[in-house]
Amino acid sequence: MRVPAYLLRHRVTVEPYLGDGAYGPQYGPPVTDVPALVAAANRMQRAADGREVLSTTTVITAPDLICPPGSRLTLPGGRTTTAITTADHSAPGLPVPACTEVSCE
Repeated sequence: MRVPAYLLRHRVTVEPYLGDGAYGPQYGPPVTDVPALVAAANRMQRAADGREVLSTTTVITAPDLICPPGSRLTLPGGRTTTAITTADHSAPGLPVPACTEVSCE
């Protein structure tokens, strides 16, 4: 079971992080008009390098989103942010919706 589409009221743009190049971070082609639920809430997150980072926004999307940490997201208000962590939530056989949760700076 997937997160119901009627709950994903916002639209975001995701530029997947590909790695660092000679001139800085490299991003894949932007994926536009991604249905999402965007919530502004401050939470402490542990980044991939072990740092504790304040996450100011959480984005919930369908479970097939490709958004590795370091990806660039453009939120509905036009603010651009960076993904700190990405978590895939699923519970096969249970009546709970599967989704992808992205914590952003």
